[in-house]
Amino acid sequence: MDKNRLLIQLQSLRQKLHEIAEARGSLTDPEVLAISEEADQLIVALQHIQRDELTDISIRRDDL
Repeated sequence: MDKNRLLIQLQSLRQKLHEIAEARGSLTDPEVLAISEEADQLIVALQHIQRDELTDISIRRDDL
């Protein structure tokens, strides 16, 4: 997956999460929780990408 696209999706979810939580007045509203879980999945995907990028950098340094 494209890192930039994931970051844009995450930012959009964060905004949506804030708006819905504020409108519903609850962080435990089912829709708020569903959006939060979706954001969590994106965060994990981004962490995997970052880990892979760091691994690639480390491997390239070792090749020098």
